Amino acid sequence: MDAGNAPLGALPGVGPALLALLARLGLERVQDLWFHLPLRYEDKTRVTPLAELRVGEREQVVGIVEEVERGFRHRPQLKVALGDGSGQTLRLRFFHFNRAQAEQLRPGTRLLCFGEVRHGAQGLEMVHPSYQRVGADEAVAADESLSPVYPTTEGLGSKRLAGVIGKALALLPAAEQLELIPLQLCVEHGLTSLRDALLYVHRPPPQANLEQLMRGLHPAQQRLAFEELLSRHLSLKRMRAAVRHRRAPVLGGDGRLQRQLLAGLPFRLTAAQQRVGGEVARDLAQPHPMLRLVQGDVGSGKTVVAALAALAAVESRHQVALMAPTELLAEQHLHNFRRWLQPLGIEVDWLAGKVAGKARQATLERVAAGAPVLIGTHALMQEGVTFARLGLVIVDEQHRFGVQQRLSLRDKGRDGELVPHQLVLTATPIPRTLAMSAYADLDVSSIDELPPGRTPVQTIAISNARRVEVIERIHAACAEGRQVYWVCTLIEESEPLRAQAAEVAHAELSAALAGFGVGLIHGRMRPKEKQAVMDAFKAGQLAVLVATTVIEVGVDVPNASLMVIENSERLGLAQLHQLRGRVGRGAQASNCVLLYQPPLGQLARERLQVMRETTDGFRIAEKDLQLRGPGEVLGTRQTGQLSFRIADLARDAHLLPAVQKVGACMLDGHQAQTERLIERWIGGSARYAHA
Repeated sequence: MDAGNAPLGALPGVGPALLALLARLGLERVQDLWFHLPLRYEDKTRVTPLAELRVGEREQVVGIVEEVERGFRHRPQLKVALGDGSGQTLRLRFFHFNRAQAEQLRPGTRLLCFGEVRHGAQGLEMVHPSYQRVGADEAVAADESLSPVYPTTEGLGSKRLAGVIGKALALLPAAEQLELIPLQLCVEHGLTSLRDALLYVHRPPPQANLEQLMRGLHPAQQRLAFEELLSRHLSLKRMRAAVRHRRAPVLGGDGRLQRQLLAGLPFRLTAAQQRVGGEVARDLAQPHPMLRLVQGDVGSGKTVVAALAALAAVESRHQVALMAPTELLAEQHLHNFRRWLQPLGIEVDWLAGKVAGKARQATLERVAAGAPVLIGTHALMQEGVTFARLGLVIVDEQHRFGVQQRLSLRDKGRDGELVPHQLVLTATPIPRTLAMSAYADLDVSSIDELPPGRTPVQTIAISNARRVEVIERIHAACAEGRQVYWVCTLIEESEPLRAQAAEVAHAELSAALAGFGVGLIHGRMRPKEKQAVMDAFKAGQLAVLVATTVIEVGVDVPNASLMVIENSERLGLAQLHQLRGRVGRGAQASNCVLLYQPPLGQLARERLQVMRETTDGFRIAEKDLQLRGPGEVLGTRQTGQLSFRIADLARDAHLLPAVQKVGACMLDGHQAQTERLIERWIGGSARYAHA
């Protein structure tokens, strides 16, 4: 057996208890430890005199305890004053401590401490530093190299884990045995030795550039990031190939229903809609499953493209299931599909959590008998929902679902060897770099133009101190017959976050806008109540709708032309952009007011600046990726899809073109290495490989 595949129990000093802790981290073989990479590094290669400490830096110091104070005014607190004879004092503060610990830290005790230096009420301080007692005359030896800090688990300290990793590194084979990327490709793309890269990141020398390492930009880290991105890319491409080997029904028909729909629409499709519609139609006409992501900004017309795809399935005597993450969004689709399809003689069924009893049973029976179109929420995936001939699955806002959820709906459509086609919609434009990596198993289409007649939304940011002016502006807008959204970010009053509650805002606006209807909608209301308020707003019976972010997607009121977003500094760019997309859906000039609570942090200031500068969803998505990182941009439900160990899609985007080239070569002629590379980096996480 090669060293990498040996079980961890083979390492000296690794007994059953330690094995159980390592297993919690997914570490079972020796090679798992080689690729369990540091989160960051600590520089304990020198001891800094107290007089030379720098605020914001993590420093190692030696000093004598001069004074100890225990306080209980707000919460238990242990304060320790440390000196080194220079006249400078450093205070150590502990909020979590026990009596034994307090007893150890008596005046006269000599300590070696490491932590972040901060400004405190009484001068420089460290909060909860790591420390150890040292003898009065004991020589303090600094570490010879930077200390790696590893992802760990309760009961397993970073130092102990580093010791086990050190034993595993002693078993690293020669460079040529460790390398899985063919040598010719390594040379062609300037890839350094994997063995050297691993040894460097686990044991950086004292002269290593700490700033470069902390930013993940050292060549050794970039070499490992390349291989991790490559393994993820290969996994998705292999998943894609597995799906391509499946068979799907050929959907097309004679186009009669599609022509009727287009003729009845009060608008013409944009060139982008026509192009994307053609791409979808070509996929559906193939005997293998379509896996296509259609992305387009809010209001770009993705739903019409989905309706045309649905008609292709119906013409071919197959069923369509459309799944959305919230009832509000699913109901919006239901409204549109019924408006478009019922005049063509096509019934559209509805299934959500609130559909119960006889109504639910009747719907299930119709679907099992072959009802053409079913729209709903997660309820579509529940047991008891069976389709006669499911040919097309449409998933809206896929990042709000887990991979398993999407697959469970697809599996309901198995008809012998056939599986349904999948069309995924998203109104969150995905940066190209993210699409290349995160969605390598999907074909991506972009609807990159808005329908004619849309007016760009003017966006301004205003401090909450000018709230009265904003309400006066709303009064003037209502007097002109315009409708207004007022968006709150929390339902309940929360002093620490300074967030206005929706109920408080509703009461405030109702008083200030006497004579105008002011509605309220939030996530805790019953679906029927929410729908009644939305219907009243759409019908123009309400001038103002106070809402939480439940209106982020799927609400279409063309007459609403002003939006105020409270505490806008607390929302991410994608969410701000989604919310703003609820106005500017008609022909009149529209405005979005971003109310913020000063002072603004750097990140919030950048976000609001981007919102003021552009309405281009793709530019906003790129900036969002820079500011927040890929996991946040895609949402957290990608079932571990983006939990990289060392790679960072925003930082390492420049590696992706080479990753794609190397990936294509490996899939073409190096299957064994491809399998081992995926196993090395992804292991059990590749269980969706046949999605």
